[in-house]
Amino acid sequence: MARNHQVQKAKLAEQAERYEDMADFMKAVVEHGDELSNEERNLLSVAYKNVVGCQRSAWRVISSIEHKTEEGDDKAQLVNEYREKVEEELKSVCNVVLGLLDKYLIKKVSDPESRVFYLKMKGDYFRYLAEVATGNDRQETIDKAQKAYQEAMDISKKEMQPTNPIRLGRSGGFLGLGGSPRASQHRCQQLCTACPCPYPPPLTHPEDAPASLAPLRNRAQQSHTLGFNV
Repeated sequence: MARNHQVQKAKLAEQAERYEDMADFMKAVVEHGDELSNEERNLLSVAYKNVVGCQRSAWRVISSIEHKTEEGDDKAQLVNEYREKVEEELKSVCNVVLGLLDKYLIKKVSDPESRVFYLKMKGDYFRYLAEVATGNDRQETIDKAQKAYQEAMDISKKEMQPTNPIRLGRSGGFLGLGGSPRASQHRCQQLCTACPCPYPPPLTHPEDAPASLAPLRNRAQQSHTLGFNV
């Protein structure tokens, strides 16, 4: 009962756009130790995506101001300190999510779709950490994101249909990962092989249009509902 109450509170928090509360409620649900339903999995994803999204946006704005502030300017140190504060908050949230994934979610998952979802989520949060990392730390974090994305892609290629919205959505972060142009080209080639075109062949009869377009509408609606991370 307590677990269900946390889920209901998370739904209320989402409606009120109190995403930090929503994240706390879903964290408690995960820590109960049971496997999440698809609905609960999506609530968890939406909650933390919104929390970390605000922090990433704030970090970008403050970093831009910092770059425009001349060294020696009276406010330069203030801007630097505030950017570091936001950065630490962002890192803290990412590490919480990664901890939940490793301790509770990935190792207990029983179906390929959920495993791909969580591995892609893991790659996303390592990617967010890489955005604010520097030097060797950045490359190490990128490598961890790459590993999670690659594992998700490998499983999806073996276990899921090419047009499955989870599989298609999981490929987005894989391409968004930083790296050399050659590495990006290689990832694009992998994606094209893994995800052949989901669209139907050209119509020969106009009356076939409604039936042919229905699967595309369904896939678009599913992708919107799942709230893929960016």
